[in-house]
Amino acid sequence: MKINNNDVFVIIPVIFLLMMGIIMVASSSIYIADDMTNNPFYFAQRQILFVGIGLLIMTFFLFIPSDFLFKIDWLFMLVSIFLLAILFVPDVGTNVNGSIRWIRLGPINIQPSEICKFSLILYISGYSVRRITEIDSLRGFLKPLFLLFLISILVMGQPDLGTTAIICILVVGILFYAGISFTQLCLLVLLIVLLGYLAISSSPMRLARVLAFTDPFAADVVLNAGWQLSNSLISIGQGGWLGVGLGNSFQKSFYLPEAHTDFIFAILVEELGIIGGLFLIILFALLFVGLIFISFESFNKGRLFQGYAVFGIFLLITIQTIFNISVNIGLLPTKGLTLPFISYGGTSIIIMLSLIGIALRINNENKIF
Repeated sequence: MKINNNDVFVIIPVIFLLMMGIIMVASSSIYIADDMTNNPFYFAQRQILFVGIGLLIMTFFLFIPSDFLFKIDWLFMLVSIFLLAILFVPDVGTNVNGSIRWIRLGPINIQPSEICKFSLILYISGYSVRRITEIDSLRGFLKPLFLLFLISILVMGQPDLGTTAIICILVVGILFYAGISFTQLCLLVLLIVLLGYLAISSSPMRLARVLAFTDPFAADVVLNAGWQLSNSLISIGQGGWLGVGLGNSFQKSFYLPEAHTDFIFAILVEELGIIGGLFLIILFALLFVGLIFISFESFNKGRLFQGYAVFGIFLLITIQTIFNISVNIGLLPTKGLTLPFISYGGTSIIIMLSLIGIALRINNENKIF
């Protein structure tokens, strides 16, 4: 397939992000991996395997016409809802730290909520094209909201408020891009904020996280709900401009929980410094620019589904990146969200690379039309 300027804006950042991800997973997980498996590079080896599988699936999507994805977007959505539902079947969903988010098949863990993000991008993009004449009407507006309500109930049941928030923003963002009115957008935002408030206030665990977020170093929270955030901030503070050196993080030595997943950015800044953190953010910014260019070009050529889909991909990666980094630096309460392409996690890596494959396929098709 012919490589063009937009491809470079996507491919180069993704390559560097994947390389940094493997290096940081190896560094941040070395102690916990050795303690759990007697193999200090257990998680790094699995991350390399996940990246390899993800690249294979990305290549697969490079050869799938985007119009075919438009025709079967409903199938992806049905599979996602089915996977979310069977999580609650006894002996199917795996309970980890009080959350039921994974389906375990031997050595493989599948996270249905990640697959759901992929499916929602395709389905809502397709819906926006099929119902383009009624998208701003009450009927056309309520149909996708019913689907969003169903999925939100299933994801909140895990429970997973962070993923629910991302899914809501993703769907609302694509619908607004597709043409719902500003009034409808404001009503949706108000409803999401209200539901978020109710979800937090009704859960002692979530409320404790919000209170810890307001003062993570308070004596009564630092050893409980504020433990992760306070250690994340300590990790970032120790990094300075140039960091303590790759592999030399102190906080990853059983002080910062989830150092190789949710809080890998804090370890990265501790070891590579603010300079390393800024370099990572620049890579994401270049990727965002490349995806926006592809989306705009699709619209300029009258390819609406393709434009909405790439915009959805851009929106998902952007939101999840901002949320993860904001949690790490104390701008948002703690959530269980990974940093795209960087954090350890098979389903997340594979889904993100699959979406990149779709974006590159659409960009290549744009050169033909």
